[in-house]
Amino acid sequence: MNCNVMAVKLDKRVQNATKVQEVLTQHGCLIQNRMGIHEANENVCSDCGMIILTLLDKQDEITKLKNALEQIEGVKSALITL
Repeated sequence: MNCNVMAVKLDKRVQNATKVQEVLTQHGCLIQNRMGIHEANENVCSDCGMIILTLLDKQDEITKLKNALEQIEGVKSALITL
């Protein structure tokens, strides 16, 4: 069984977060774990961010998720299968 990790980079994070969340919710049964990262402190809340996903080994569904995410302007993804 493969281990699938997807990194999703969001530019314009504030503008795109809702769209990305909708796609992730649509594919929620594929997602085992999710971690979101963006720079935030008292002076800064970055408008770019990254989401790391671990996914079930369902290649057709992973492709659909990747394609749906990349339809959103400013979103890029990369899949690592180990």
